[in-house]
Amino acid sequence: MTSSARHTSERPEGPAADVGDVPARRGRVRARRAAVMAVPAAAVAAGLAILTAEGALGVQFAISGMPFTVTATELNGTGFAQFGGLDEMAEGSPNAGETGGQVLVVTSVIKNATLTKLCQSVDLGGTNLVIRAGGGAEKVRASDLTTDSTELSGDAAFRNIEIGNDASTLDKAGPLGRGPKGVFSQQSDTVRIANLRQTNYATTAGVFKLPGLKLGFSGSGC
Repeated sequence: MTSSARHTSERPEGPAADVGDVPARRGRVRARRAAVMAVPAAAVAAGLAILTAEGALGVQFAISGMPFTVTATELNGTGFAQFGGLDEMAEGSPNAGETGGQVLVVTSVIKNATLTKLCQSVDLGGTNLVIRAGGGAEKVRASDLTTDSTELSGDAAFRNIEIGNDASTLDKAGPLGRGPKGVFSQQSDTVRIANLRQTNYATTAGVFKLPGLKLGFSGSGC
């Protein structure tokens, strides 16, 4: 979906964005000029846009280059924004492979979020480090939650969604919810995703409360 839209009532759109299939890039991707990906949220699985933008960086720290899985039975959020980005590994990272140390991501920002039955796991090669929280009466809570993902799926619904904004003009998720100028983006007043599943390379939050936290190693991930 490439045109702007506004919905005044909450309608499920699903499955949620599946952005794993990214067209092959020509030549080496540069940090200052990257192919930037954004997922139209109203269609969620209806495609992606590849744009060229200056300085499109998802997070301001060097990522490990090891993807991790995040699942939740339900995510509810207020103040949602989404736009393309580029994450970079530390120079000489052994995880760089043929990527040049760069990962094309979709950055999702939620001003305030709750998650039910959160699970996060990372494959360490033969074993998985698994974190679980929010499985009881109290949910996981986060403010200024930002995730850089290469895959995202679930059953999604949005209220008052805007699609096709310039990422630099977004205002529903606060200052952290603004992306680079000239980049396709979207935002909404609220977001709900049931059966959330993400492949992430980075997550940040202003506050992250994990009730019932359990951390351990397992033969399988989330």
